[in-house]
Amino acid sequence: MENTLFADIFKVIQLDPDGKKFDKASRVEAQSEQLDMYMQLDVNTDIYPMHAGEKFAMSLASTLDLDGTPDTGYYTQAGRKSLADKFEYVMHGKIYKISEAGSGPNVKGVIYASYGGLLMMLSGDPANTAKLDLDQRVFLLIRKV
Repeated sequence: MENTLFADIFKVIQLDPDGKKFDKASRVEAQSEQLDMYMQLDVNTDIYPMHAGEKFAMSLASTLDLDGTPDTGYYTQAGRKSLADKFEYVMHGKIYKISEAGSGPNVKGVIYASYGGLLMMLSGDPANTAKLDLDQRVFLLIRKV
């Protein structure tokens, strides 16, 4: 899919590594299986519960339209099939910071995104995040596997 910017299977390492801060949201700490990426993601666990040890597929996409039509900022499903139909939990947000950690061959790209205050930090090989740009609007899609 052209509109998929990143995709991998993650395993939940733990929930709320710094302690529970909110009643309806948890910070999920997860490690990817194929691309060796590390992620911290805030999830509304009131509507989408997650537990340590679970595996989930996560994708970042620029649009939900299956034909790759760019996102206009306004979305109405209106009976049309979309990428969201293949997932259980979807958020829309914006990449607000891109940085690098480490040096030399151990350098890691770090992507930060906000989904209406629920945050994501994705870290790993910069080649795996090359399609992601600062201020880019992205859909995060999750389904348990």
